[in-house]
Amino acid sequence: MKAFNPQDFHILIVDGTSDNDNLQPTIARLAETGYGISFVANEQKALEAIKQLQPDLILLNLTKQGANVLEIGKTLHAHSEYARIPKLFLTANREQEALLETLDSGMVDSLSQASNELEVLACIRTHLKLKRNWEQLQKAYSELEKLVNTDPLTGVANRRALIAFGEREFNRAKRYAHPFSVLAIDIDRFKQINDTYGHDIGDRVLIAMSRSITQYLRQVDCFGRFGGEEFLVFLPETEELQAAKVAERIRKRIAKISLQVAEQTVTITVSIGIATYQPGDGTLDAIIKRADRSLYSAKEQGRNRVGISVPVVLSSCSCQSKSELRSIS
Repeated sequence: MKAFNPQDFHILIVDGTSDNDNLQPTIARLAETGYGISFVANEQKALEAIKQLQPDLILLNLTKQGANVLEIGKTLHAHSEYARIPKLFLTANREQEALLETLDSGMVDSLSQASNELEVLACIRTHLKLKRNWEQLQKAYSELEKLVNTDPLTGVANRRALIAFGEREFNRAKRYAHPFSVLAIDIDRFKQINDTYGHDIGDRVLIAMSRSITQYLRQVDCFGRFGGEEFLVFLPETEELQAAKVAERIRKRIAKISLQVAEQTVTITVSIGIATYQPGDGTLDAIIKRADRSLYSAKEQGRNRVGISVPVVLSSCSCQSKSELRSIS
């Protein structure tokens, strides 16, 4: 963990007193220690300065604990961008009820205006350390979450994250009768690429394809590696016809990819299977399996094409269905 360095922090002092002699020793010690310091004279200017400077800590030295002081705390506490900024309040009112009200407003601590500069500096240092530790924990958590949910080779969602997203969208589609489509994508003759050019080139193919598809999709979509050379795309709020257009554009986009290997050019094609949520689908797995059947039908029909699974009722008195496959070339 990085050593604590005052020069890494900026403090905003809101000093609304007519006589700030009690604060001068603290200001001098803060500057001497290396903290960056900015000043505003009242509560109104404080909000503007906070938005502009985004300080690491706010020290309020005001004549009295008025409604405006508490409003600053509440406003900042409600704002996600500023909620984690420690706010210290110097006050002459040390009554218990007033102190509790201060803490409830979002202030992290309250000190007497009679406190000497060493007490104030110690309090500032403590809360800055707590803030920094929280930020480092948040960063570590984000990095860990990314590792847990990301395929290490391609950088797209792994199977775990993919299925978690798919389950949420499947349940939403089932509950609200919203459209939801799945694309199953498989690289054609990928084993042949590995056998001919080596696994390093195979990895480059996977990476190039993943980047190409990622750039094309919407933010609400989820694209990930299902296993090996097979990938899935979950398309919320997407009917079959829209999904077919997306799949066909992806197919054409991938067909334009080429990798230079020594004196040879490696080209890529994919086969894509589509399945759309139907009211009778009991699980996400049912849709994925239908998309897989469409995918392998597309491969059987010559690869580098899109296959669509269409439920067809066998008879008016039967509850069973089968899948009739058609392809888009």
